[in-house]
Amino acid sequence: MNLTESTTSFFLALVVILLTCRIVGWLVGRVGQPQVVGEMIAGVVLGPSVVGLISPSAQAHLFPQDIRPLLYVVGQLGLVLFMFEAGYEFRTERIRQLARSAGTISAAGVGVPLLLGSTLTFALSGSVHIFVPGVSTGVSALFVGTALAITAFPMLARIITERGIADSRYGSLALASGALDDAVAWLLLAVVLSIAADRIRPFALAAGGGVLFVLLMVTIGRRFLAWAVARRWSSSQHLLLITAAVLFLAAWYTDRIGLYAVFGAFSVGVAMPRVAAADQMVATISPLTKIVLLPLFFTYSGLNTEFGLLNSPAVLGFTVLCVLAAIIGKFGACWAAARLVGESPAVASRLGALMNARGLMQLIALNVGLQAGIVTHGLFSVLVVVAIVTTVMATPCLDWFERRAARAGEAVEVSEAGGSPELVSG
Repeated sequence: MNLTESTTSFFLALVVILLTCRIVGWLVGRVGQPQVVGEMIAGVVLGPSVVGLISPSAQAHLFPQDIRPLLYVVGQLGLVLFMFEAGYEFRTERIRQLARSAGTISAAGVGVPLLLGSTLTFALSGSVHIFVPGVSTGVSALFVGTALAITAFPMLARIITERGIADSRYGSLALASGALDDAVAWLLLAVVLSIAADRIRPFALAAGGGVLFVLLMVTIGRRFLAWAVARRWSSSQHLLLITAAVLFLAAWYTDRIGLYAVFGAFSVGVAMPRVAAADQMVATISPLTKIVLLPLFFTYSGLNTEFGLLNSPAVLGFTVLCVLAAIIGKFGACWAAARLVGESPAVASRLGALMNARGLMQLIALNVGLQAGIVTHGLFSVLVVVAIVTTVMATPCLDWFERRAARAGEAVEVSEAGGSPELVSG
């Protein structure tokens, strides 16, 4: 297939992807799930697990191998823009206000699932044949543990914003802890890739380059962006152009050092001044990102997900154990850590439900592992199940906690992030 034919096929695939994501998103929305859950499921539906199973020829016609690199590149563009928006919505003052509690909760939410996932892989690697031959069990174990340790920070932020709980105690703690979780998780992923390559250079480059990048963003980057939004441009397009140049330069740099483009994009979003001009710019790019570009990433992930590979009792058992380890390690550990630092049971349970979702961020990590050659399609599919199950759990769990509190005549105090975590009678 030549370039012109690939482009034509890409346009057809784009139509199918957008309509499928919107329809599935609407269906899951009817049962209270966010749009991102529908897009995750739609990606799997369009892949070999559903469409490919029903009609392999139809799937091959819609998504030929030649257009998959296009799906990957455009999907990465959507990820960068989405993470920029997630960073823009994040407020760093939440971490400063809740540093001690968020640090403890984040440490538990990363450490326990990392330990459980690694131990599970070590214990069962000889009987579950879904790991890459030639890749050490230690690397596979660390990757599984890292994947289970991730929190879906962008989706978490979206749920909190849509529910209007950003100023609640548990909402603020979830945002602060989730941001810390994912920062640590990306560093862990860099460690795994370094070990897999049998070289210290990838980790040293990621750590050293990451520190340099953060310093540049806090000093030069923040001031340059503040200067850009303060100028009286003849057109809003000038601000968009400057921001896009900074954003894609940051994405390129962090990708080159091994922290991946999403880290740079999120950092630029955090550094962007919160003013009317920036608000308008983010509002302008947001619909294109979420409706058109981001679904391509989910579809690319779905094309690499083959639930048909989970066809043996050993693999199915490993999948179930991974799901349980993920829930216990994140939901259970964050709940326990929140109680340990003095949070009420109501705050701790809601915090655990939010932190347990993996969603988009775990899919990003899985794609990194697949591209690096340390993840098979079988292991990829197992961990996609974990991502979907834990993400789908979040909203129903929160709703159940709210209904239970309402029946008990109680409500969570939501006045200020730094306020009392107590329950008040209704």
